[in-house]
Amino acid sequence: MSLIEFPNRRLLMRRRFLQLSGLSSLGLLLNGCGGRFFEEVVGKTFEPLNQSVEQLLLNTQKPVPEFAKSAIEPDALIINTFDFTPKIDSAKFRLIVEGDINNPLSLSMADIQQMPHTSMTIRHVCVEGWAAIVQWGGLQLRDIIALAKPKQNVRYVYFQSADGYYESWDIASALHPQTLMAYEKNGQPLPIENGAPLRLAAPIKLGYKQSKWVTRIFLAENFLPIKGYWEDQGYEWFAGL
Repeated sequence: MSLIEFPNRRLLMRRRFLQLSGLSSLGLLLNGCGGRFFEEVVGKTFEPLNQSVEQLLLNTQKPVPEFAKSAIEPDALIINTFDFTPKIDSAKFRLIVEGDINNPLSLSMADIQQMPHTSMTIRHVCVEGWAAIVQWGGLQLRDIIALAKPKQNVRYVYFQSADGYYESWDIASALHPQTLMAYEKNGQPLPIENGAPLRLAAPIKLGYKQSKWVTRIFLAENFLPIKGYWEDQGYEWFAGL
């Protein structure tokens, strides 16, 4: 199965996927992501130039200092949804985890909420120049990755969202203890406009890396020809803080 299953043409137009070049053959490339071609050519050709430098600055275990709950700014988190908010039935929702792993997963929200819960009060920073102190609650992404039993050489984690958005992270950032799959905001169930039922949240990445409405996680050994919705339009890939 390929990583990105494109939505209908109307949604493609909304999300401006047609601005990207070469996407008509993307499915073929993604279906071959485990082959020698990717290992020897694509993995080297498409690896982000800023990755090695910024990874040196990331302590993969050291937590970012958090704020007191009294510092939460409930009205400061700007909602960026373009003109489309997906409708997701939480009762039927499944988080699919696949790729270079030994234990593919299909997790319901009940499954996810039974896993160890954690929360953090951190500053969400947008590339547009605004920030908001938010408390996110959910589970550590590394718990999901551990459950999926990734193969030894996995280096990248891809995220697909219900609205067609897509992202990719390096594995070290994904395993950071403050990288969450969040289903709560400020102690309440996550609102749909903020990414319910499940979204990425972390103090170590800019806001555009923190995908909302995540439905699929794909672990890969090599970097694929796509990087992320905004990155494929010129934004920085690593986007670390």
